[in-house]
Amino acid sequence: MNAPVELVRQHLIDPEICIRCNTCEEVCPIDAVTHDARNYVVRFEVCDGCNACLPPCPTGAIDNWRQVPKGAAWSLEAQLAWDELPAQTDASGDVGEPLPEDAVALIAQATAGQGGGGGPPWSAAHPYVNLHMPARPAIATVAGNLRLTDEEAGSDIRHIVLDFGRTACPVLEGQSIGVLPPGLDALGKPHHMRLYSVASPRNGERPGYNNVSLTVKRVVTDHAGLPARGVCSNYLCDLKKGDTVQVVGPYGTSFLMPNHPGSSIIMICTGTGSAPMRAMTERRRRRMALDEGGHLMLFFGARAPGELPYFGPLQKLPRELIDINFAFSRVPGEPKRYVQDRMRERGDALARWLLEEDAFVYVCGLKGMEAGVNEAFADICRAHGMDWAGDVLPRLRAENRFHVETY
Repeated sequence: MNAPVELVRQHLIDPEICIRCNTCEEVCPIDAVTHDARNYVVRFEVCDGCNACLPPCPTGAIDNWRQVPKGAAWSLEAQLAWDELPAQTDASGDVGEPLPEDAVALIAQATAGQGGGGGPPWSAAHPYVNLHMPARPAIATVAGNLRLTDEEAGSDIRHIVLDFGRTACPVLEGQSIGVLPPGLDALGKPHHMRLYSVASPRNGERPGYNNVSLTVKRVVTDHAGLPARGVCSNYLCDLKKGDTVQVVGPYGTSFLMPNHPGSSIIMICTGTGSAPMRAMTERRRRRMALDEGGHLMLFFGARAPGELPYFGPLQKLPRELIDINFAFSRVPGEPKRYVQDRMRERGDALARWLLEEDAFVYVCGLKGMEAGVNEAFADICRAHGMDWAGDVLPRLRAENRFHVETY
């Protein structure tokens, strides 16, 4: 009689849907995640299954597991060479064969708790994810490509509308889709997909049409200001009406707007981080006649009005719908102001909202804004007799009322 096979749980990252955003490696508390020029992978001998990396992952690529015989885990070299995840195997390595009976309890234990934490608002609509994969992408047609920033502005930000025709691709406010740019990378392999937040509400950029919109900035420099041409951003910004695009996804299960009447939303963003905020705002605007209650408050930062996407349309929104607070850091003759400065100026209102159980906070933009936003919230809470780090923020997170999506 064969001895029982001891199985262990191995944490893996799906290379097909990973967008190489580095979030998992940044948040891992024990440095179990690493990467090369091609793949992000998990060190089996280091990972302790704490799941800290699961909630921040925008695509769910991080939430993958395989049962493997002890001592036969996939090596880093094997993972770095993958273009797709291996199939689950039995203890002898035969794909698709039943696992030994004594492994049932191990599997149940190993899969317990996957995907926990960082959930959506309790009333959020059900999101669909991974309907279209890189091997079988949806084909969308460009229905429009409009420049949002002034011609003389330093940044070229576009509003791009994609029509899916008869292909189903339902998205909710706060979700993202992936775009597969054409061509090959430096290794001679197809470019990885790039992820873009959807800027239109769930019933489309144009109600009744099967389309979505994206907010895309043309990347011409890296974070250090050196010349660097963004592969996918330039591809999208150069698209003409009638061109076709390969789309995968949708993705995202937590950065979703509340769906119940009376809910209020605090939105804090910079640049193209305005995309999900625009989707949420437009959803509420289209439902104003229903008088469902709740409020919207927006803090939106840019260098100057001409570089702020949707600046014109935002100014035309009714005041009873949204409380808008702009922050400009490069206006000649005026002091620099950032979103955290405007937040402090509106501290009394924000403090009241933080105490409301139906108020939800969304932060989206460059990763560098997170520290300033947290410091502003801490100052506001301190001035109103509250503890941001020790009480308010943990409570908001526990109630799925604080959502951050930075890049």
